[in-house]
Amino acid sequence: MLVSLTVGKVDAGVAVLLTDDKRLIEFPSILLPPDIHSGSIVDIDVSRNLLAETAAARYFSTLQSEVLQTFGSRSPSAPVLRCRNATQTSVVLEWDPLELATAELRSLSLYRNGSKAGAIPRDKLSTKISGLALDTEYTFHLVLRTSAGVYSSERLVVKTHTMTNLTGITVTPGVMPGQLRDSLAETVNRIGVKLIDSVRIDTTHFVCTEPRGAAWEKAVELNVPVVVPDWLKGCEREGRLVGVRGYYLDADPKLRQIGTSQLQQQRSSVAVASTPSIEHTPPTPERPTRGERPEVERPVVPMKEEEEEEEEAEGKGSNEEQDGARDGYSIAGTTAVETQDDDEDEERDDESDDTEKAIRQGKRSADSESANGAAGKDVTTDAEAEQIAEEDGKGEFDDVAL
Repeated sequence: MLVSLTVGKVDAGVAVLLTDDKRLIEFPSILLPPDIHSGSIVDIDVSRNLLAETAAARYFSTLQSEVLQTFGSRSPSAPVLRCRNATQTSVVLEWDPLELATAELRSLSLYRNGSKAGAIPRDKLSTKISGLALDTEYTFHLVLRTSAGVYSSERLVVKTHTMTNLTGITVTPGVMPGQLRDSLAETVNRIGVKLIDSVRIDTTHFVCTEPRGAAWEKAVELNVPVVVPDWLKGCEREGRLVGVRGYYLDADPKLRQIGTSQLQQQRSSVAVASTPSIEHTPPTPERPTRGERPEVERPVVPMKEEEEEEEEAEGKGSNEEQDGARDGYSIAGTTAVETQDDDEDEERDDESDDTEKAIRQGKRSADSESANGAAGKDVTTDAEAEQIAEEDGKGEFDDVAL
């Protein structure tokens, strides 16, 4: 179809063409002859190009199929969260590589008990959460945000272990003698601890006797406690998780804390050893409060020395009677002079004995008064001191809370 148009105005890029019915058409001036000007009449032949139209339709259909196959057939998948290991105070979580399809990753976040715990780097497939409470349940889930939408994982419930549950402890051995390594493996099997060859994110303790080697360097880099093999022996002996402060390579063995079982044995042995005997030390009476303690009068008991002297005197008299009977005379058959002399000697002896008794009784009275005066004071016996120390919690050993 041939159309005649009048050039109305020509600009640098666009020419204004006028139809017979005075309609304006903007037309690219580059497609017009170069010598035209305002008032020129141009003839334009317009026809439909079916071949080009068919080719364009075919290309557009192919492009739509590719777009649908590439971006419409797959979508991002929700992450799958798992628990690799749990201890008394920490949990190690892991997940499979993220399936983003053709979407773009915006963020990956970890939630604990419904609250955001932190953002996860895009190149990480595991994480460790520390500082948890003993024997407590926690709920974790991941939230994946992409350009195609938001996807959440299933809720994962994890419970931390008690102090007597050692199944979560994961040990990596380092440099040590071969015999000690074999003994370590036997101890690990007995108490249920896991033993792995390399230092990983779930390694809880690194056991060695010498601070060297690539594994030791990695453990130090990851802040994994480095302990001696005796630490596992201590856990086996106590039947529970014990502290590592006294089991470091450079730690003093005296700093190692004694567990509850050994502490009870130590206290019982100390109590038995320090229990006073009834034969030597009578039980301590109840003490009244200060300022209200009555003075107790203690009876004067004859001393053992007086009883022995009386027994010796009786034995001496009996021996003299026997000797006299053997020699053919008796005390009754002595002369008056001898009897008088003997009476005077006995009176002097009695006076001497009475003086000595008075002196001894005076000493005993003074000792009794001193003892009674001391009883009114605030005096604590050894047994009472030990009892007070135990009540105040100042025993020889202290329990350690891990």
